[in-house]
Amino acid sequence: MSDTPVLECRRLCRTYRDGALEVEVLKDVEFSLPASAKVAIVGASGSGKSTLLNLLGGLDLPTSGQVLMQGRDLAAIDEGQRCELRNRELGFVYQFHHLLPEFSACENVAMPLMISGAGRGAAEAQAAGLLAEVGLSQRLSHRPGQLSGGERQRVAIARALVMEPACVLMDEPTGNLDPGSAAQVLELIDRLKQQTTASFVVVTHDAGIAAHMDRVYELRQGHLEVAGQGDAPG
Repeated sequence: MSDTPVLECRRLCRTYRDGALEVEVLKDVEFSLPASAKVAIVGASGSGKSTLLNLLGGLDLPTSGQVLMQGRDLAAIDEGQRCELRNRELGFVYQFHHLLPEFSACENVAMPLMISGAGRGAAEAQAAGLLAEVGLSQRLSHRPGQLSGGERQRVAIARALVMEPACVLMDEPTGNLDPGSAAQVLELIDRLKQQTTASFVVVTHDAGIAAHMDRVYELRQGHLEVAGQGDAPG
């Protein structure tokens, strides 16, 4: 089982219809993510990076081809099973943190644990420990509106890690931050990359983040390539 890729794409295609026009965003994408791998996906605006990330996370389904999560074809299971698999195996971090504004930082991080059936006390204790690890031990009771942009994104990263997922998917995690906050989040991602066995897939336009990953892929004209290796799909 350890040899099974965390995520895998096989001849993955995604087409959207715009009136009478069909737009092929992804074309026969092949991708395999081993356990503990840390990769970046780069590409021009509109190249399909977020589309690919949504497919990898089971938030969208392919037009053709397969996305396998821990060996399971996401299109072959129902939505309830996909939700359960996402909650257990994946963590998500977006450009906009998507924290629940009425809950504290600790409650936001504890939420996935409670959804999975953990008791509130145990969930919040685990969340508090993780928030301490990302430098927010003094912000446990603060709501998102009382936190800076960088602090909110660190809470979002803690929430993504709280279920100890096999993989964390990040979509432009520094894209909405000022340079100072972005540097702090990059430092945190770099530290987590060394400390956790989770795989990371980071969609980014930030060359600094990409440079800190083990491998960089580029989306060009619908094909996913190892950056710098020409036009052959990789």
